[in-house]
Amino acid sequence: MLDLENRVLEEIEYLDTKYNVGIHNIQAYVKHMKGQNEDSLESLKRAEELIKQEPGAQSDLRSLVTWGNYAWVYYHMGNLAEAQAYLDKVEDACKTFANPSRYRVECPEMDSEEGWALLKFSGKHNYVRAKGCFEKALEVDPENPEFCLGYAITLFRLDGFEIETRENGFSLPALRKAVRLNPEDIHVKVLLALKLQDVGQEAEGEQYIEEALRSTSSQVYVFRHAAKFYRRKGSPDKAIQLLKMVLPATPDSAFLHHQIGLCYRSQVLEAKKRQTNWQDGENENRIKLAMYHLEYAVKQKPVFDLAYIHLADMRFQRNTLDVENVSLLGFIYKLKGEMAKALQYYERALKLAADGGGELLRGVVSKCEDNQPF
Repeated sequence: MLDLENRVLEEIEYLDTKYNVGIHNIQAYVKHMKGQNEDSLESLKRAEELIKQEPGAQSDLRSLVTWGNYAWVYYHMGNLAEAQAYLDKVEDACKTFANPSRYRVECPEMDSEEGWALLKFSGKHNYVRAKGCFEKALEVDPENPEFCLGYAITLFRLDGFEIETRENGFSLPALRKAVRLNPEDIHVKVLLALKLQDVGQEAEGEQYIEEALRSTSSQVYVFRHAAKFYRRKGSPDKAIQLLKMVLPATPDSAFLHHQIGLCYRSQVLEAKKRQTNWQDGENENRIKLAMYHLEYAVKQKPVFDLAYIHLADMRFQRNTLDVENVSLLGFIYKLKGEMAKALQYYERALKLAADGGGELLRGVVSKCEDNQPF
């Protein structure tokens, strides 16, 4: 919940987008879950205000989710009269649109709203569901800029889970279309740049990065992604410079600390590869900095499996990797379905295991060898 709350606050504060009603509904959910129902109502009020500012929007249709959330919050506050009042507004709107359901309208706008909400919650399962929502909306209106943007971002995130689709550029056509239909959206341009880098079209990608860096729009997001681009290009110093520029704005961002940690990790591994004083004081300091930022990332987001993997790697570089951390790496790779890597780390853990842990780890390794579930 902490990471979600931070990401919601960052998006409201720093992401310039025309499609920002949904994020206030998510903020209302977070506030409600924390028991801050009055603050939750304020977030819903802001969502309503934004809907009224949308040109040409069918206000009642766009307000359905917000009204439903009002009813939910008021119900849990014990204010049944207000809860019923908002349920009545939802029901009246559904009748207006000749919908058979009392409290739900089947339309592409609602499918898109659901897709955006799912995108805010990390995880492949949520992204797959979001993809289905946007696909359903696009069947009705294939040139809708908002639907295309949500679909492109969803595919970009799903690409991150599969090496094959990432390298083949599965999301590339959708990102190009989203850029065409949303020419003022700088954020999607840097995502396109990263995808172009994935498929070996780095020069074109860098043009988008340079354009984004000249803009003042969504700078926190632009600098983060630009830093990732330059780190992967082999310029970790430039990447660290960009990341440190936005660190004061988002000091608790798990993503940002992970990226800084990866930059220092890149410097460590490059020095080791060159075998030029890689164990000197400067490199030891880089290892410490990498570990600090990676540890902070997993503290903010305890389910951040990639950060755990990179943190364990840095501990290995310092020869401080113990049985618990090696076993954790094995378990993470097991959950990701990468059985060969899982087995590799479990076997390394066996070599480190003391008397008590050895038998347990041998059982885990045996299951891994047989590709059995835990």
